[in-house]
Amino acid sequence: MVLHCRNSITPLLARTFAVRRTGRLQCDAMRFTKLHGLGNDYLYVDCFAESVEDPPSVARATSDRHRGVGSDGLILLLPSEAADVRMEVYNADGSRARMCGNGIRCLAKFAYERQRASANPMRIETDSGVLEASLTVENGSVAAVRVDMGRPSLEPADIPCTLDVERLVDHPLVIAGRTYQATCVCVGSPHVVAFVDDLASVDLHAVGPLFENAAIFPDRINAHFASAVAADRVLMKTWERGSGVTQACGTGASAVCVAGAVTGRSGRRITAVLPGGELELDWDDNDHVWMTGPAVEVFSGDW
Repeated sequence: MVLHCRNSITPLLARTFAVRRTGRLQCDAMRFTKLHGLGNDYLYVDCFAESVEDPPSVARATSDRHRGVGSDGLILLLPSEAADVRMEVYNADGSRARMCGNGIRCLAKFAYERQRASANPMRIETDSGVLEASLTVENGSVAAVRVDMGRPSLEPADIPCTLDVERLVDHPLVIAGRTYQATCVCVGSPHVVAFVDDLASVDLHAVGPLFENAAIFPDRINAHFASAVAADRVLMKTWERGSGVTQACGTGASAVCVAGAVTGRSGRRITAVLPGGELELDWDDNDHVWMTGPAVEVFSGDW
């Protein structure tokens, strides 16, 4: 798939174009690759070779599923002085995300297969710190990645949340007239998890934005709804801050693992079943959450 824009351009993308002496605007082609983790799809740009002058605008334009390429956001692969590579994440609305669980697995695959990093485990710098990713390589291709997501936090200040409580665990939140038992967990990015008896009854498009933009979350939040069908198996679906309904969320699944364990609904090692597939989560005795799942390349093109 090749996308060219030469003569007709939108103001949204104007900052990514160079003005020639003739006064015409000429598109500098940006090479991208689309990858997904359980359907949570992002466009990746190798910034060892490319430059993206205005990532928020590019994220908004390229993520549009009707007028762009279509994705949940934009992820940049960059050099790092603190690790093997660096990851920058921009949501579909152009906002910057601290971390992305499915995104970091795909970035590890992208970096390894593009020979930008050969270490295994690979150390990846994010806005939430340096994380370690162990790659399962088959015939030179990365099939799956296990990521040390670090120590989760239940502190309201790390979300942040304005409620005056020590920990927001099974706390009643009233949203659109319905009371949810909510647990807030920061796993690189902020999440609120509500366990419900009937997952199918949750209208994500209606309730997701209300959770995301609730006044008690001044920086907005990712919202997840879950149902534990066994001690080691949890069904969930996700509304992501800045992107809306997504097929999967790696940091969110990590948060669901922690929320289920601290409320006694599930164990510390679970399979999270998302619309896009399954992730394996393990909250170990050293207080680190480990996430394991696939990474898939879809196609490359020029924007």
